[in-house]
Amino acid sequence: MRSGSRLRAWCTALPPAAGGAVMAAGILSVGLELTGRTRLSLAALAVAGALWLVLAADFAARLVGDRGRFRAEADTPAALTAVAATTVLGARLSQLGRQHEAAALLALAALLWPGLLLSVVRHWRRRMPGAAFLVCVATQGLAVLSAALAAARHLDWLARAALACFCLGLLLYALALTRFDFHEVVSGAGDHWVAGGALSITALAGAKLTASPVWTGPAHTALRTATLAALGVSLAWYAVLLAAELRSPRPRYDIRRWSTVFPLGMTATACLTAAPATATPWLRPLGEVLLWIAVAACALTCLAFARTHRPGR
Repeated sequence: MRSGSRLRAWCTALPPAAGGAVMAAGILSVGLELTGRTRLSLAALAVAGALWLVLAADFAARLVGDRGRFRAEADTPAALTAVAATTVLGARLSQLGRQHEAAALLALAALLWPGLLLSVVRHWRRRMPGAAFLVCVATQGLAVLSAALAAARHLDWLARAALACFCLGLLLYALALTRFDFHEVVSGAGDHWVAGGALSITALAGAKLTASPVWTGPAHTALRTATLAALGVSLAWYAVLLAAELRSPRPRYDIRRWSTVFPLGMTATACLTAAPATATPWLRPLGEVLLWIAVAACALTCLAFARTHRPGR
């Protein structure tokens, strides 16, 4: 089989969980820009954009040409990476000043979100992997991107829509927590980290809302408190999940490992963003340390991927 045919076959076989790679590269790009590493940030953005285009084309092909497979995959929590990846990419473009493109991605994500969310929730089981928390991640992704565009365009109505998504995301996190199989902490293949990452993106959304001039007085205080609380619990999850990884190492490559890199990068980015928004300056150096841990995790995951897919295997 020729290399081009092999590549097309490989892309066609990608599961929805592959969206985690876009989310990971996208959030690392955001975090690197916040720390002034613009060249590295743009490189990560280029990777995220290229992967997003590949997965978007594959998503459209399945929707049009393979409805049976599309419906089957739409029932799984990993399907919501389509929404989450689109919002993360949009947030980076908004950070870059590309508001028109970011708004287009927000519209696309908002169009996909309701149907996928309902399909996933309708097929929840009693014990779910960490991917169950993607219901929260996708919803908070809409909150993050809406808040970013609201600040850039001075759109108060969009800031209020972001707040509504933020509150709904908190509710969805609580519901996912009741379905989460806690045995995944010591046996999960990578997406168990989303249990903490979902709170990190909640904190990021809260930080962006806290920084908005729309909210003053008690509303601002409540948002600041909710942001710091979500960030505090996400850091506690980080410590628990890291300890579990050290106790029960899982070195084999699995595509769900990109759902480990994403929460690592998201926690770092949430700290970096919350530091000025909540007037908690010590969060910035913490965020910088966590960012380089996320970059290292991304590099190791790339290396594991390359070893697994090298010719002859």
